[in-house]
Amino acid sequence: MRPLTPLRKNDGWCDDPASYLYNRPVQLPQARSCETLTMAARSYDVVLVLDYNLDPRRLGRGSAIFFHLSTPDWTPTAGCIAISPGDMRKLLPRLRARAAIMVA
Repeated sequence: MRPLTPLRKNDGWCDDPASYLYNRPVQLPQARSCETLTMAARSYDVVLVLDYNLDPRRLGRGSAIFFHLSTPDWTPTAGCIAISPGDMRKLLPRLRARAAIMVA
């Protein structure tokens, strides 16, 4: 489990399956396609990296799959899991190292 760290403006996540950095955190700017982890929508004000396609990492099998805050209008995610800020505030104090979140 990685320690919790505040996001910085130049934090990103590589989503380019042709890159050796695929599905890894990166510092922006990058020449490859990357997702910016700080955004105006505030969805990533709280963002947890899910253990999907991390180890072993398979190119093209999905990247940047996070657990984060929903948008106010509940816009669908591109593969992530999003919950309301209120629900996140209830959940975070209960999370511990090696916690498993089951999605049904």
